[in-house]
Amino acid sequence: MKLTILGGGGFRVPLVYGALLGDRGEGRVTEVVLHDLDAGRLTAVTRVLAEQAAAVPDAPVVTATTDLDEALRGADFIFSAIRVGGLEGRANDERVALAEGVLGQETVGAGGIAYGLRTVPVAVDIARRVARLAPDAWVINFTNPAGLVTEAMSRHLGDRVIGICDSPVGLGRRIARVLGADPREAWIDYVGLNHLGWVRGLRVAGRDELPRLLADPELLGSFEEGKLFGVDWLQALGAIPNEYLHYYYFNREAVRAYQQAEKTRGAFLHDQQARFYDEVGAPGAKALDVWDRTRAEREATYMSENRETAGAGERDADDLSGGYEKVALALMRAIARDERTTLILNVRNQSTLAVLDNDAVIEVPCLVDANGAHPVTVAPLPDHATGLVCAVKAVEREVLAAAGSGSRQTAVKAFALHPLVDSVNVARRLVEGYREVHPGLAYLR
Repeated sequence: MKLTILGGGGFRVPLVYGALLGDRGEGRVTEVVLHDLDAGRLTAVTRVLAEQAAAVPDAPVVTATTDLDEALRGADFIFSAIRVGGLEGRANDERVALAEGVLGQETVGAGGIAYGLRTVPVAVDIARRVARLAPDAWVINFTNPAGLVTEAMSRHLGDRVIGICDSPVGLGRRIARVLGADPREAWIDYVGLNHLGWVRGLRVAGRDELPRLLADPELLGSFEEGKLFGVDWLQALGAIPNEYLHYYYFNREAVRAYQQAEKTRGAFLHDQQARFYDEVGAPGAKALDVWDRTRAEREATYMSENRETAGAGERDADDLSGGYEKVALALMRAIARDERTTLILNVRNQSTLAVLDNDAVIEVPCLVDANGAHPVTVAPLPDHATGLVCAVKAVEREVLAAAGSGSRQTAVKAFALHPLVDSVNVARRLVEGYREVHPGLAYLR
C-alpha cells in the first residue's frame, strides 16, 4: 500500500513514519513517498527516517520527490501536511495581527484567516489533481486551518477527504486519565469545529463520568484544561473546552501575552527548525538524535504564553507525546482493513448539527470503516457554543468565497465578521498588511 505525504520535508513527518514502523499487520503501508517543494528539507527528513528504520525489518520503503503529480499517481492514501508560506509566513501572520492588537495564532482569528486565504487555493489545486491522478485515494488532511482546508478540498473530493487533529484526542485522553478510566474504553461526547469544540460527556461502561469531574474542584484543577481555564469557568460551562478556546474566553490576556513575548510562536519555530535542518545536514550528524531533541523542546513550549497567562505551569510529561500520527494510522487501518473504530474527525456535517448545512465540515466522533468516516448523531450545542460555531463557520465560508473569487472586499468581510476582530477598519488594515508581506495573497484585488 502506498502512502504519499505532502509536506514530506516537514518536521513532524518522522512521527507518522514511526507509527508506520510499529504497524505489522496485513494491508500495511509498504511504500512512502515524500513530496515537498524544498529538496534540502526532503533530504534532511529522509535521513531521519532512514535512522528510524535501521533496525526494523521490512520497513516501508521511502522515496522523495519535488514533482507533485509523480507523488500522487498510484497513491492509496495521501497525507497532506503542507505549510504554504512556511514558518516565515506564520511569523508574519502573527506580527501583522499583533500590530493591530488582535490575535495572530495560525488557526484562530486574524492569523487563521490569513493562513486560510493563502492555503485554500493550493489545497484546491491539490484536490483537483488527486481527483484526476488518484481518484480512488483517501486524503487525510492535517494542513491547517484543518477544518477550513478539509471543507475546501471536500468540494472536489467529497467524503474521500477527512481532516484530523490531535487536540480532541489529547483532551479526551487527559479527562479519562484524571478520572481513572482507560481512554480506549471511553466514549467522548465531543462536538464543534476544528479548534473550537467542547467535551460534554465521557462515558465509561455506559455511565457519564464527566459530572463527577465537574463536581470535584481538586480533580478538575489537576490537569491541563483545568489549569488553563480555571475550575470556576469550567463548572460554569458544564463542559471541557478544547484548549484553543482559551484564545476566545481569555482573548485580551492572550493577545497581551503574545505582544509581550520575546518571540511569537511562529518566530520561535522558524528559528528552531532552521537550526534543526542545518544540524541534520552537517557531516556526521546523528539525524534522529537531533530530531528527538528538537521535538522535545517544541512540545514542551506548546501554548506556553497561554499557560503563563493562566498560571498553569509546565506541561505534564504525559502530554508531550503528540498523537496526530496515531489518529492518522488508526484512520488508515480502519479504511484499508475495515477495522471498524471510532475517531474524532473533521468531516462533512450531513445532518449532524441542525444549525449548519450538510456540506459544512465539523469535528465530531465518527464511526470509521472501509467506506470512510460517518459522523455520529450528537445532541444540539448550547446557545453560547452554537453562536460561536455559527459565527466562525460563517467566517470560513467568506474565506472560501474570497479564495475562489479573489475579492479583496470579501476578504475584508471575513476578517471583520470574526468574533476576535473588533473593527471593520482593523479588518481593512489587516488585509492590506497581509498583502504586503505575503506574495501569495496578491490575487486579492
